[in-house]
Amino acid sequence: MASTVKRVGKKIIGYPEDGVPIISTTTYIKDRLKDPKKNVVHYLQSLFPILGWITRYNVGWLTGDLIAGLTVGIVLVPQGMSYAQLATLPPQYGLYSSFIGVAIYWFFATSKDVSIGPVAVMSVTTSQIIAAVDSKFPGKWQAPEIATTLAFVCGFIVLAIGLLRIGWLVEFIPAPAVSGFMTGSAINILVGQVPGLMGITGFNTRAPTYEVIINTLKGLPRTARDAAWGLSGLVALYAIRITSTKLQRRFPRSGRIFFFFIVARNAFVILVLTIAAWLYCRHRRTANGYPIKILQTVPSGFQNVGPVTIDPSLVTALAPQLPVATIIMLLEHIAIAKSFGRVNNYKINPSQELIAIGITNTIGSVFHAYPATGSFSRSALQHKSGVRTPASGVVAGIVVIVALYGLTPAFYWIPTAGLSAVIIHSVADLIAPPAQVYTYWRVSPLEFLIWLAAVLVTVFSTIENGIYTSIVSSLVLLLLRIAHPRGYLLGKATLTDPRNDGQSRDVFLPLRPDGVTNPGVKVEPPAPGIIIYRFEESYLYPNCSIANSTIVDYVKENMRRGIDVGAIKLRDRPWNDPGPIVGGAEAAQEANMAKPKLRAIILDFSTVSQVDATAIQALTDTRDEIERWTNAPVEFHFASIHSPWMQRALLGGGFGTGTPTRLPSETAPVATYGGGHMAAWKSKAHSETPRTDVEAHETYQSPLSHEREGVLESTPLLPEATPFFHFDLVAALRDVEGNSGPQLSRHETSSMKQVNVSIS
Repeated sequence: MASTVKRVGKKIIGYPEDGVPIISTTTYIKDRLKDPKKNVVHYLQSLFPILGWITRYNVGWLTGDLIAGLTVGIVLVPQGMSYAQLATLPPQYGLYSSFIGVAIYWFFATSKDVSIGPVAVMSVTTSQIIAAVDSKFPGKWQAPEIATTLAFVCGFIVLAIGLLRIGWLVEFIPAPAVSGFMTGSAINILVGQVPGLMGITGFNTRAPTYEVIINTLKGLPRTARDAAWGLSGLVALYAIRITSTKLQRRFPRSGRIFFFFIVARNAFVILVLTIAAWLYCRHRRTANGYPIKILQTVPSGFQNVGPVTIDPSLVTALAPQLPVATIIMLLEHIAIAKSFGRVNNYKINPSQELIAIGITNTIGSVFHAYPATGSFSRSALQHKSGVRTPASGVVAGIVVIVALYGLTPAFYWIPTAGLSAVIIHSVADLIAPPAQVYTYWRVSPLEFLIWLAAVLVTVFSTIENGIYTSIVSSLVLLLLRIAHPRGYLLGKATLTDPRNDGQSRDVFLPLRPDGVTNPGVKVEPPAPGIIIYRFEESYLYPNCSIANSTIVDYVKENMRRGIDVGAIKLRDRPWNDPGPIVGGAEAAQEANMAKPKLRAIILDFSTVSQVDATAIQALTDTRDEIERWTNAPVEFHFASIHSPWMQRALLGGGFGTGTPTRLPSETAPVATYGGGHMAAWKSKAHSETPRTDVEAHETYQSPLSHEREGVLESTPLLPEATPFFHFDLVAALRDVEGNSGPQLSRHETSSMKQVNVSIS
């Protein structure tokens, strides 16, 4: 009974009875779930990378981490307060984010160089989100509450992406797109801080960049005394860096001393400006405040630490802004981590890095921190300081704690113009230098246009629109490259190596100039009646029609038509095939007969990694259209198929076996009619006289000889049941040429089709 049901079921679904071995979904699932316990253990261990190196921690590593941690901590304190100002938050929130970032990240990190904390782009995005929510719901939520909720929700989203191990989604955004919106954002931030640097007020500094530039120029006559602190601080920051860098190169033995000056310049300049502000302002307080803007009271320690209270209505209000905040959080961090991984010869795990920043921001909300992610400037500083492990973050965290609990009274006199100078000095390094921009143009002009579009949209619109522009344009370019791949009709050239006893070998090159091969190389087309076509991309539904049209058009232009259309009466011709002009039928047929008769098409799948049902349907349509043109069967050979799933797909479309029984021409029908395509095909097959399939000729697969236990054995490289699948183009062409003309027997063809394979 069971066998009968099985047999009927196979008949209903059209299960092939040829017995060709193919890979099965059962095999695939078993391979994936071979040892689920081991996979679960490996997954849990991968969540805690610290277990891989903490047991080997030593004094040598500790020295490097101490130096790097202290160095980053000195920079982190002034930067944290500056970026909090950029986010329109009180300065202590920058210190909260600074501490949580470095204190938690190291436990889950796969990068030793990355320093997590407040960053410029994330800070300005936070300020824009706070302004957007406050404009819709005036006074309903305070800015710190909005920022903390944003950190929690974005952190949770990024954490989920990391736990699901889908961090590879970040790979869809190329480096020029990231550089484009980072450059545009840096320009946006830099321009927005100039009014604060000069003490100019009276307009919105978070308007589009071009408007801020215009309003700043108009407001120059209103420059306040803050400019004395802002401009002098900015000049001092650059002077210290430039001078110390030159002295470091000139006196390499004293390089450590000058490096310390470079590292401490932010703290040193803020200290000097704070002392100057204290000396100037301490006796000049009026009813309107101090003559320059200063931070004033900064609360000591962590305030109101505890479980965060999430307001569902606030989350709803944040929903439209969550995508851009999440993208910035994960994209900037992954780009930085990958960059330093390449420089220092280690590999990061993007999904694990997302877990790290997700947990950092989720736990950070307990301390009322605002969104934090990887910082390029501090990561570069940590790298230059000789960091050895991610544990340097603990030392940096201690520095922040000391500042938060012991130095807050001194923060009272910090001039805000000095913090603007620190921000401008920091974000200026995020602008792509001209050499890098030119490299984008030289390597990929289209990606340069994406970079340029991201910068222009960010400058003339918003950072959010700039990010979306870079992402969407990158995806459009990717789809265009998939949908319009290169493909080449190939010929053969013989290469001779005079340095190796004149040995020669055949290579297959495009018939038309491709801009790569030396134009002086003579490429011989294949034997008459043979076409070789190489795909340059996976054969999928977006691009299969283009490959189909290329092959069919070449056949119709260069191969003999099997029917004399001129002999067919005009009323019997198809509407889309007018045939030769009146009086020119004889000349047209003479020209047609001069063309070779198509015998075989060889498809090179060496660069194809995927095929789908639509592509197989397109290939079937190609075969049918070509055979209608030739009015005879045509062989389809396939070379260099690297995946058993591609073999399975091609076999499902009726290719590869060379059996006389033809499969239906509808592999992936959109809709069925009547008894369905299968029934229509079966009816046609039984009503017509079967024709001999040229694919049924006898073939010989090249054997692989090897010795086992003293006995020489011979094994075909590919299964004998699929004689039209070949190991490479050489074997495919040899098979086609060896079976031209009168049908040869297996014994007669084996000698000419032998391939010697040596195993070393």
